[in-house]
Amino acid sequence: MSFQLKQHGMQFVALACAFLLMVLSPVYAQDLSSQRDKNLEELKVLQSEISLSEQRKAELAGEINSLEKDRSTLNRTLIETSVNSRNIEKRITKAETRLSQLRDEQANVRVFLNSKKALLMEVLGALQRMGRNPPPALLVTPEDALSSVRSAILLGSVVPEVRAETDILLGQLKDLVRISNDIDAQRKDLSAELVSLAGEEEKLNLLLIEKRKLAGVAQAKLAQESAKAAELAAQATSLNDLISNLENEIESAQKAVESARLAEIDRKKQEEARIAAGREFEKNDAFSDPGRLAPAISFVAAKGLLPLPVQGAQLASFGQNDGAGDKTRGISLEARENARVISPADAWVVYAGPFRSYGQLLIMNAGQGYHIVVAGMETINVQPGQFVLVGEPIGIMGAQRIASTGLVDVNTTKPILYVEFRKDGNSIDPTPWWSVNNKERTTDGS
Repeated sequence: MSFQLKQHGMQFVALACAFLLMVLSPVYAQDLSSQRDKNLEELKVLQSEISLSEQRKAELAGEINSLEKDRSTLNRTLIETSVNSRNIEKRITKAETRLSQLRDEQANVRVFLNSKKALLMEVLGALQRMGRNPPPALLVTPEDALSSVRSAILLGSVVPEVRAETDILLGQLKDLVRISNDIDAQRKDLSAELVSLAGEEEKLNLLLIEKRKLAGVAQAKLAQESAKAAELAAQATSLNDLISNLENEIESAQKAVESARLAEIDRKKQEEARIAAGREFEKNDAFSDPGRLAPAISFVAAKGLLPLPVQGAQLASFGQNDGAGDKTRGISLEARENARVISPADAWVVYAGPFRSYGQLLIMNAGQGYHIVVAGMETINVQPGQFVLVGEPIGIMGAQRIASTGLVDVNTTKPILYVEFRKDGNSIDPTPWWSVNNKERTTDGS
């Protein structure tokens, strides 16, 4: 039996030595909440270490310069790049979650092993003593035989219990090694995804610069309108007041209203012509033209087709109790730090700037009396008067939670995007407009 215990313990000793170096160090004698804080800090450090080489930046700049500088090509490339970026963000979120789970598993195993330090030391000591003083060979002398029998009787009563405990410790040590290997692999995968995302973000920045150049908006006039809009925002007491004042006094907002009106007239004419010719309208092809200057379809017809502005779990839904005796007027989405925000619909930008408790606020006119309100971004990439396409990047989230009106008090430090749909001045439930894939994602947060 002593031989069996000794043989069984050889692998255990090797793993246990590694364990002693890791677990018995004071740095690992910490609680799980502290470990989770370390997990978050590790992810932040990992992200901050990711940067593109100058060569890669030059390659991306050359790629953008080789594009045809027309609205259609730029829009198509912008949306395709934005889709790539969102897909990478989704994979990064899964990788971050998995890495955090592995760190928690690692912490749990270490806590268990740390609680078994005394037993571990006892088993190691017994194995070491047996290695230095092995039992004598049986039947060499009568005295040795008697000693062997006595040792066998003693070990027979002790070995089963020690072996059972050794099996448990050995299993936990193997888990610790496996988890450590999984963490290393997950970190490598996450680093590769972060590099890919950095490339897509650099490309998006270059494309947005080119689009602003192509738009040729007079900066002096834009600055004048922005100053006037800021003045109106300071005077407005509600979103209704702000939207009404903007569309009455700001030229770009007035043009958006008129463009929406003319687009609706033109759409009805096209629909009548299509019906007369017996042609069916394919919703799935509605957004295929990247060069359009008006909504591809009416906002009502877009139900079930629109994407969520960011990848993330829905934390608050429309009509939910906001904790202050009122109902939420929009939805709140958890986002990754510095995540790109896309336009959920074809629309004209009416306002882009700070407004009361909303923080940085974006108001878009989608036509037919519909407005889309988006708040919680740190940076807005579009300008008043600009027509944006569904899926086009419009802003960037911050590095921490930004309070917004209508948010339920949720337990998260991640940035939160607030989205509100309005019809003729009243908040409406946006749920029917989201595509099926988006509805599924808001339930699981993936």
